[in-house]
Amino acid sequence: MSLNAFVTGASGFVGSNLVRELHRQGWNVSIFARPTSSLDDIRDVPVAVHLGDLADADSVARALPQHTDAVFHVAASTNVWSRNNAEQSRINIAGTRSVIEAAVRKNAGRLVHTSSFTTWGLQDGLLNEHSPRTNATDWINYVRTKHIAQLMVKEAVDQGRLDAVILCPAHILGPGDRHNWSTMLRMVHRGKLPGVPPGGGSFADVREVAKAHIAAFSLGAKGESYLLGGEDATFLELVKLAGELLGKPVPARVTPGWILRSAAGIKTLLAKLTGKEPDITPESAVMIIHHIYCDSSRACRELGYRSTPIRPLLQDTIDWLWKAGIMNS
Repeated sequence: MSLNAFVTGASGFVGSNLVRELHRQGWNVSIFARPTSSLDDIRDVPVAVHLGDLADADSVARALPQHTDAVFHVAASTNVWSRNNAEQSRINIAGTRSVIEAAVRKNAGRLVHTSSFTTWGLQDGLLNEHSPRTNATDWINYVRTKHIAQLMVKEAVDQGRLDAVILCPAHILGPGDRHNWSTMLRMVHRGKLPGVPPGGGSFADVREVAKAHIAAFSLGAKGESYLLGGEDATFLELVKLAGELLGKPVPARVTPGWILRSAAGIKTLLAKLTGKEPDITPESAVMIIHHIYCDSSRACRELGYRSTPIRPLLQDTIDWLWKAGIMNS
């Protein structure tokens, strides 16, 4: 008998890959999406579509079938512009509360919650699941709201109301990337990359992240968190490899962090006049100057998680961008 999954955020990068992997493994899939969401990346996958507002608890509960085996809560706002903080808080905090309450009311088997490595706070060095958290970067609303959402899931587990596992991916590459690192790749292709930030991190394969979500349903320890990293690289190393694979020149050295922060401040002030979102904000500037690496050994050991070397992973991302016809966009 096939298992039944309910997925939020199915129109996004991780969510669409998860839906495809669930279907490949024989699951019956229902998704919850906004009426305005584009489902083009999963148009060829048979799913039951439920439309509604994630922050509306009744809307989510109506959509979630009774006794669903697994609820995969992938939806989130990754906004890094303070002007959108209220909406981000609504999605990341109220939306997670809605999913938790729906899972409890409808007797779901397990919730697999997609969090982020940033919930430890932005700090240089190697993270593992037992690393102490810093609240120094909680002024970044994305960091703060994802941390709160994760605490809400853990609280529901501790109260005995919910069975849940939390996954915390690092930087993600792979097919289906329309807005994340693909932006950098398109800029390299067009010769428009203005500079390279001085940070670095661990790079996960979105397809392996999707498989880890499904493995967490059956293998993850109740109430526990798992970091999903991959091969480590500085952002300069990543950009140089992108230039090599695309046959394009790239900057030879990083842009100092103080210049990025200064530019972010100026552009954010100008955005108050124009109303147009700046391409760099104080939040995003801070997020790209840290060297944050993730130890995935627990996920490898308990979930069978695997990483993909950056070169073939970046090549797969580039190939998908060409195939999707968006490399020149």
